[in-house]
Amino acid sequence: MGAAEAPTLAGAGGELLERRVMAAVKASEARGDPPLLRAVEISRLVAGEPGAGVPSADLAGILVSNLCFAHNSPSLWKLLDQAMSSRLLCPLHVLALLTARVLPQRRAQPEAYRLYLELLKGNVTSSSLSLLAGPNRDKITKSIDAALQLSKTYGVAGTDFGHVVILFVLIVITKLIDSVLEDCGISSGTTLEQESVYPNEGPQPMDMDVKGVSAVKQNEQREQLRRKNTVMALEVLHMMAADRKIQAFLRLICLNMPDKFSALSQRLTLIEAHKMALERLLPTSHKIDDLVMYIWRVSNLDYQPNNKRLVGVLGNLRSSNSMLGQLTGAGRAACWIIFDIYMENAMDGRHLGGISAIEIIKEMSKTAQAINEASWQETFKALWISALRLVQRAREPLEGPIPHLDTRLCMLLALIPLAIAAILKEETDACGAEGNKSLPRRLGLVSSLQDLVQYSGLLVPPSSLVNVANAAASKAAIFRANCKVGGNPGMIGQSDSSTKAVGNMLHLIVEACISRNLIDTTAYLWPGYVVLPGHSKDTSLPQESPWVNFMQGAPLSDPLKNALIATPASSVAELDKLYHIALNGSEQEKSAAAKIVCGASLVRGWNIQEHVVRMVVKLLSPPLPSDSSLQGSMSHYLSQKSTLNAILLGVSYVDAVHIFSLYGMVPDVAAALMPLCEAFGSMPPPSNHRSTIVDETSVYSVFSCAFLCLLRLWKFYKPPQEYCLAGRGGSVSSTGSFDEVPTQPIYIDSFPKLRAWYIQNQACIASTLSGLGNTNPVHQVANKILSMICRKITKSGVVSGNLSSASSSSVSGSSLSTSDDSYQRPTLPAWEFLEAVPYVLEAVLTACSHGRISSRDMTT
Repeated sequence: MGAAEAPTLAGAGGELLERRVMAAVKASEARGDPPLLRAVEISRLVAGEPGAGVPSADLAGILVSNLCFAHNSPSLWKLLDQAMSSRLLCPLHVLALLTARVLPQRRAQPEAYRLYLELLKGNVTSSSLSLLAGPNRDKITKSIDAALQLSKTYGVAGTDFGHVVILFVLIVITKLIDSVLEDCGISSGTTLEQESVYPNEGPQPMDMDVKGVSAVKQNEQREQLRRKNTVMALEVLHMMAADRKIQAFLRLICLNMPDKFSALSQRLTLIEAHKMALERLLPTSHKIDDLVMYIWRVSNLDYQPNNKRLVGVLGNLRSSNSMLGQLTGAGRAACWIIFDIYMENAMDGRHLGGISAIEIIKEMSKTAQAINEASWQETFKALWISALRLVQRAREPLEGPIPHLDTRLCMLLALIPLAIAAILKEETDACGAEGNKSLPRRLGLVSSLQDLVQYSGLLVPPSSLVNVANAAASKAAIFRANCKVGGNPGMIGQSDSSTKAVGNMLHLIVEACISRNLIDTTAYLWPGYVVLPGHSKDTSLPQESPWVNFMQGAPLSDPLKNALIATPASSVAELDKLYHIALNGSEQEKSAAAKIVCGASLVRGWNIQEHVVRMVVKLLSPPLPSDSSLQGSMSHYLSQKSTLNAILLGVSYVDAVHIFSLYGMVPDVAAALMPLCEAFGSMPPPSNHRSTIVDETSVYSVFSCAFLCLLRLWKFYKPPQEYCLAGRGGSVSSTGSFDEVPTQPIYIDSFPKLRAWYIQNQACIASTLSGLGNTNPVHQVANKILSMICRKITKSGVVSGNLSSASSSSVSGSSLSTSDDSYQRPTLPAWEFLEAVPYVLEAVLTACSHGRISSRDMTT
């Protein structure tokens, strides 16, 4: 093994791991996986090895040894960069291994040298240098020492990680200066004790895509890249020397190892002696002056570094039993970045998943806690912080079908408490109910909530939640007041209503946890939890909840209905009563109950939201009457028309649909919508139907809402939805009063009209439309629709010719005269309209392309 060679994995176990890792790398590369997925794949392989930990020392050695230069490819460099960014690898360790291997080969491997400089530029800053190596700290320290020969070069015995960091900075700066000088034709005078960085013209070019490029042209390109690399090396040196923490390291070396610093001083003298030659060769001559000035400054007796910054850096270099104790700045965020990535991806309104976010967050938290070797306090704290950041990113109003604040608040105040509840339940089930308040996970939750007080910036509530947060804080203030006067703390509503407090997001989080029995009301007594308002604060308490009047039997008048729509329910008992009215009340009461349940209780009833979601799904599936003579008829759907219409309108906007998705209820909602579409799409409207009537509930309106919602949930451009929905929604617990959602399999074949539309839709995507005869029923419906379109167009202009004759492959032979005063809108079932729509579109588009109607008329 050469002087610059890093130790390789020893033994058959190491060789087996290397083969497995490289096989996984090649397989994921062949599949075209992005670097992040490839990094996750190899981390799983390494995680199963004895003594595995993050960052992994073995994985760094495997990747670098294959990169230099057996499998030297751009994709492997991307994987290495991703693994460093995800903190699967220690950046300092990887850079040390690469420094020992790439610098001597920089002339033969200019592409690899360029990528090494890019990694160095992005990972040699102060934040990366403050990262400790966790469970593999000693192993990584020895590997860095062996790769760079630090003990041998600088005569330091028993190096710890702090020494390694400081000496790494010195040797990298020294080697880069030598490389720049030597690449400019100036001998750096490297001694025999130091590893040479002279160019080695090896025979192994990087595996780049150079097919069809002549050898001469390729050599010219690589020579040009070598010159650019020299300039970039100078830029990296300038960046390092300008960093205040690195200057502090150099100051320590100057004071404690003057003989080693003198070697660096000699190189500065050499740069100054050849300054004119370097300025001719390098376009960034001012950086040469700055580089010399920065390094000379630390040797000046008058130089005063920022001692507080220096102590902070050295403090971060000390060992700690917890991985989180070793992370600061960007390192800590990267350690838990998986939470941020998942939550932000979950907000993508274009993709609606069928798996509950509760289950995903639960498993993700357990995995992250194990990988990071963190306590549950640290894990829960990172989870809360990620969710708070998610809410903060929703401050600006957005346009388009993008989930807004309500969906993000659902993540913070409902889904995460439910996921934590599942994590705590596992511990309680394993340890028994006795003493569950002192179990590690529950204690970690309490500590994580108490730690959130220090993140005041993240806890500022959105403007729409200020009153809600103040009410939650005032509730805690009343509790404390009752405790002080010796009253009953549980009788919160009996205290003086003038008690007020200033609230923030922490108060809402605590209320969510209390409502789910994760913590108790002793949280109200935490130090600093209750903040009394100043004179300028307006923290007026809200009026009595309208749900109190509702539970006392008040009729659902318009004022009470509107108040209940705007105020979320606070208990399952309130939902029980509302559900009973929605099923058994009068027609007006059913419609009012449907609107109430789809109001604030659905989007902001965080403490009972999972019950509301299941209740909505049940209301979308009205129970069949016991009279068997009505079985198979549409009577039971028509009797629920107003209720169904109110429910469908309430759940059709972006945040509501996305909330169903986060609870994993997309399959349930789709299963409820399919029979609605089938039934209402098969019913013709009454003969006196007029679509212009305001607030009219018709079979068309119910079908339109149900069908459009189904399209959003279930993408019909995919293969046939032969999806068995048995066991759907199992992640959302149902209440005892709500009937269980049926679990029999649901297939699209059970709905002939929907199935026929789907087949036609696939045929239209696959090929052009075939012609229809005049006697075909679809042709007749298409002509009626065309007549209706032309009637509207002629109100603003004259249609030239016959629309239908414009397309030979579609509808033909229909008269488009619109002078008949007895014109009536067609009253046909919705499925017949949908069957004719493709032919109508073809006729209209063809007429537009032939100039018979203008595109403006067509779009309006």
